[in-house]
Amino acid sequence: MSTLGRRSGAVRIPFRIMEIASGHAPALFTDRYELTMVAAALADGTADRDCVFEVFARRLPHGRRYGVLAGTGRLLDELPSFRFGDDELATLREQGITDERLLDWLADFRFTGDIEGYAEGDLYFPGSPVLTVRAPFAEGVLLETLALSILNHDSAIASAAARMVAAACERPCIEMGSRRTHEEAAVAAARAAYLVGFASSSNLEAGRRYGVPTTGTSAHAFTLLHDDEKAAFRAQVDVLGPGTTLLVDTYDVDQGIRTAVEVAGPELGGIRLDSGDLPTLATHARELLDSLGATRTRIVVTSDLDEYAISGLMAAPVDRYGVGTSLVTGSGAPTMGMVYKLVERDGRPVAKKSEGKRSVGGRKNAVRRHDDGIAVAEVVSSRPIAERDGDRQLVVPLVQGGERCTQLTPAEALLEARAHHERVRAALPPEAWALSRGEPVLETVDS
Repeated sequence: MSTLGRRSGAVRIPFRIMEIASGHAPALFTDRYELTMVAAALADGTADRDCVFEVFARRLPHGRRYGVLAGTGRLLDELPSFRFGDDELATLREQGITDERLLDWLADFRFTGDIEGYAEGDLYFPGSPVLTVRAPFAEGVLLETLALSILNHDSAIASAAARMVAAACERPCIEMGSRRTHEEAAVAAARAAYLVGFASSSNLEAGRRYGVPTTGTSAHAFTLLHDDEKAAFRAQVDVLGPGTTLLVDTYDVDQGIRTAVEVAGPELGGIRLDSGDLPTLATHARELLDSLGATRTRIVVTSDLDEYAISGLMAAPVDRYGVGTSLVTGSGAPTMGMVYKLVERDGRPVAKKSEGKRSVGGRKNAVRRHDDGIAVAEVVSSRPIAERDGDRQLVVPLVQGGERCTQLTPAEALLEARAHHERVRAALPPEAWALSRGEPVLETVDS
């Protein structure tokens, strides 16, 4: 086996292992205990039992009034490549997994079951069955880690971003958290934010993979690179034209605005404020821009914004918000706590009875009940639900016999989810838009 080391004494890592680590092997994004269960089930003959697994959240993060389901499209995109080839199997052997029965089964694995669930972009509440997997036990359990890691992350971002969109009251929000998180998480976060209404992202890979519109200005480093602010602004305008957005608070904001208009003229596209007392600065900046004839120049504000800061800027003449850290980190986007539980085996309900972690057995049906177009309840039951006028079926087929039900590009699927989210949010009752802590706006009830 070849090895790679840059200098004498460096830790030498097997090249093939580095290749796997830098490539994309979704089957290895799996907790080892899934393989432990598969191995034991293969040995005792229970691996092929027909099973139903459900993904749901027992509760929402403290004070949240609804959750937004995101990541379903990413999960379904991964299914075709969720396979154990020679490299993946070699990695398992190197980690001490040597059960030949298990390794042979994994070598032939591909998912052949059915998946249904809420449409991506829909809202969910405690107990909502957002994803249902029906498959032989070994196939179904193997998807647990990947499903939860994607859905928990993306739904946390989408749920936080939806609150920011609501606080912005139709003023555009820009996702710009790439430098605050893992590189792949940054792409997923940009996708999730766009799904719920963000206008654009700074992340180029999100643009390539999913068609998310991208945007970007410049950092303070670019201004500091030049001998003076005017030279920096001139360089940017020469390349991007007067419609660009100039960062004006590296030194003195007033002088920065005057210089920006001097260089770009009154057709300057925008200025960005990234520090200080933003409401006061934005108000003063608007007055100064107007006095200089730049009446159509937009004001973009950044600097650790969250939904509360955005709401606090509502009275200020701000045109766009750039959001980063508070969206992609745990403080701003707390985990949604989704779990993946076995609820049915060979057609019979099964349930966990542990104190504080009980589950409800049986495959679930779910409808959202509406009164005059406004959502009033989430009805979830393992029994058939007698539909009423205004009910909307929530569970839709996603995968049948291992094959995806719809054949859309990742960008097309994201646009469809974005449009669906816009429709379902429009049906929320008024109290859903409050930023104060509260209980879930819809109660999950059994029919």
